[in-house]
Amino acid sequence: MLNLTDQELMQLIRNGKNKALSVLYDRYGALVYSFAIKAVRDEPTARDISQAVFMRLWTTESEYDPDKGRFTSWLLTITRNITMDHIRKQRREASGLVQLTEERFNELPDQSGLSPEEHVVRHSLREQIQQACKHLSKSQKTLIEHFYWQGFSLTELAQLYDQPLGTVKNRLHQTLKILRRHLAAKGDL
Repeated sequence: MLNLTDQELMQLIRNGKNKALSVLYDRYGALVYSFAIKAVRDEPTARDISQAVFMRLWTTESEYDPDKGRFTSWLLTITRNITMDHIRKQRREASGLVQLTEERFNELPDQSGLSPEEHVVRHSLREQIQQACKHLSKSQKTLIEHFYWQGFSLTELAQLYDQPLGTVKNRLHQTLKILRRHLAAKGDL
């Protein structure tokens, strides 16, 4: 089962094969956890989020489509959604805003469980993303931080920035276009 592709493993999961879920967890558990820990900065919460992600894989009706992108992108989208739901819930309960710090944008996730090959690939990708981010203004970096890491919705950001919703959407779209253009120049997209 270790030699199966991610898509094949997901098909087995749809058929109720829990060993396939175990293999996916072994492959991507560290990635999901590192994403969650960076976002929430709390080990027990990051573990809960990781568990929720893999439970979602087990129970979801949606299917991974390799024509729409890489499996890791799909998995991280699920992770992001679950993480942002958790952050929004915490923020509602605390009814306070999370403080933005410039260092947080450049923090590195825990990589202790990675193979040497995975470490090199992640390091290279991180450097490419950091280089692409140098082309963003401070306000664009803040927008990315608020939307992707702190879990603000576009409507909440429009209120926070005291700008029309369409303006915030356009700013986010333009920011992502800049990142995409600079990453594509490196051959990643």
